[in-house]
Amino acid sequence: MFIFCMIIIMCTNLTLMTNVINKRRQYKDLCTIKLYQMKKLIVIGFVASLLFIMSCGESPKSDNNTSETNSESPKSMLNEKPEGYDPKRGEGKYTAEMLKLDGTIDDAKAKTGEGIVGVKCASCHKMTDEKLVGPGWKGVTTRRTPEWIMNFISNPDPMIEKDPAVQAQLELCLVRMPNQGLNDDEARNILEYMLKNDK
Repeated sequence: MFIFCMIIIMCTNLTLMTNVINKRRQYKDLCTIKLYQMKKLIVIGFVASLLFIMSCGESPKSDNNTSETNSESPKSMLNEKPEGYDPKRGEGKYTAEMLKLDGTIDDAKAKTGEGIVGVKCASCHKMTDEKLVGPGWKGVTTRRTPEWIMNFISNPDPMIEKDPAVQAQLELCLVRMPNQGLNDDEARNILEYMLKNDK
């Protein structure tokens, strides 16, 4: 009798375990189906969003009622001759009269300028004519006036906007010169160092 009871208990347990296994399989199959449906909804939503965004753009419309055509030629991105801008002086507070250069090099100022250049300028400019990030400085004092150099290095932003030569240089270098926040003495010392470098 004991053996008979044990067999019945084992059969009952086996039946219960089979039911649990079957339920797990059904749950796993259900989860797989739900996951597939969710992926499908995500893809459909993405495609629908993409189509909506693409349809929002304006398409060029041709007006058949007008017979005139736009004969204006494309404009250069460079400002050819900005109004009120002096390409010899640049834009800023420095003038030739203010600088009063006599052709001699002040070695003390040039030495101080060399230190400032090492900290604020040397990471982008070489003292040769070789381009680093920005153009090399060799010969810059023969190509530009001292007041132009002082105005540019002390406040480059307005000159970048207005000077055609600076804009052309920007197209070559692809990096806009940041304002280094130079004071009057620092700018003057850097100019003296540039003049010494070009001697």
